[in-house]
Amino acid sequence: MAEKPVETAGAKADKALNTVNTFSKPSDLKITDIRTAVVAANYDYPIIRIDTNQGVYGIGEVRDAGHRENALQFKSRLIGQNPCNLDMIFRDMKRFGSWGREGGGVSGIEIALWDLIGKVYGVPCYQFLGGKYRDKVRLYADTPAAHTPTPEGYVERVNGRMAKGLTFIKFDIRLDLMNVFPNMWIGSKTKHELNTGNWWNAPGSGTGVHVTDEGIARMAEIVAAVRAAVGWGVSLCIDHYGHGMMTAKEVIKFGRALEPYGLAWMEDPVQWWDVAGHKQVKDAVNVPICAGEELYLLNGFKPFIEQRAVDIIHPDLLTSGGMLETKKIADYADQFSIPTALHFAGSPIAFMANVHTAAAIPSFVALEHHGLDLPFWEGLVTGLPENYMEGGYVAVPEKPGLGVDLNYENIKAGLREPSGLFEPTDAWNTPKLGFWQPDKRWDD
Repeated sequence: MAEKPVETAGAKADKALNTVNTFSKPSDLKITDIRTAVVAANYDYPIIRIDTNQGVYGIGEVRDAGHRENALQFKSRLIGQNPCNLDMIFRDMKRFGSWGREGGGVSGIEIALWDLIGKVYGVPCYQFLGGKYRDKVRLYADTPAAHTPTPEGYVERVNGRMAKGLTFIKFDIRLDLMNVFPNMWIGSKTKHELNTGNWWNAPGSGTGVHVTDEGIARMAEIVAAVRAAVGWGVSLCIDHYGHGMMTAKEVIKFGRALEPYGLAWMEDPVQWWDVAGHKQVKDAVNVPICAGEELYLLNGFKPFIEQRAVDIIHPDLLTSGGMLETKKIADYADQFSIPTALHFAGSPIAFMANVHTAAAIPSFVALEHHGLDLPFWEGLVTGLPENYMEGGYVAVPEKPGLGVDLNYENIKAGLREPSGLFEPTDAWNTPKLGFWQPDKRWDD
């Protein structure tokens, strides 16, 4: 009887690799195209699709209210690249991103690449971030300001969120409720027209409003009414209320008035770049301060974290640098005992990117949902489970990549003209070189 051949270590390794459920051959994968479709929404969603030579593609999006060009500007650098070399690609791109919506192209492409890689290897994205700390991610509801700016109007709004099963609710309180007085008005009839944009400060002065004690009392009355209506078993927080137009001392006065109502946080109390101002407010009030939605990359967050200028960091991963960079930001903050909440106002594509990232963050608090009033929101993708946010939580998906795919029919129905449905973007295949042409000299 012939002796059975001994299987070598190399053969065993090859056999193991052959059992991996890949949907393409990773080593030969190349990016061939980047296409977009812009969906009209409360904040428009510039959706990205990155195609490859093997048919597998990845989906992502530029930050809400951003521009598809923020992503397309990188197309000439990505064509021909192996998408699995994500770190090398990201290092090349990140030099050209910046704060706010200018970080949206870098971040959106990063998400699309992770989705693509997850599909290639048959792995959910959270696994690339080190695995998960939780099977479900808690949501917090964005709640627009009440049409009737009274305590009763706000209670009605918040009760509507609770009716959807949410137990963590953020609500907007506008400055025009606070009896504010800009330095000078032009063409406005009343002091309550701040949100019309029809106001200016005196020449040479900066932005700013002055808040009366009466205005602060009105704000506190609204928060007190909401807390009384929902009880102490619901987490409440308030959105930014002036984009830094109030002085730090006015914010402190306001914050102290809200201390009795157990808020989870006050968001973005001063200008987003003002580290000292955030710390001044944070050290003076007993309401936690949450900020960071405009910050880009870990280096942008470091001053706020290292100087303990906030109680909670609040990255928007469509600005902060995508999934892995946001994980790095959260892990760095955790070293300083600062937890992470995630700001979000995009489509279900980036929503699922946030869910995967939240699952991998040990000190995670809650993820924002800004699409609760949009009837078409869920239908922009396939694969989102029915009743996906049952009890105010969303289950972490186990499908490859992000776990959702494009619903072309519904995206087409919601396009923002002149956007097409993932039409060719050949004009971005080569670098933009101004008026220079290969057959001409600059001094011709």
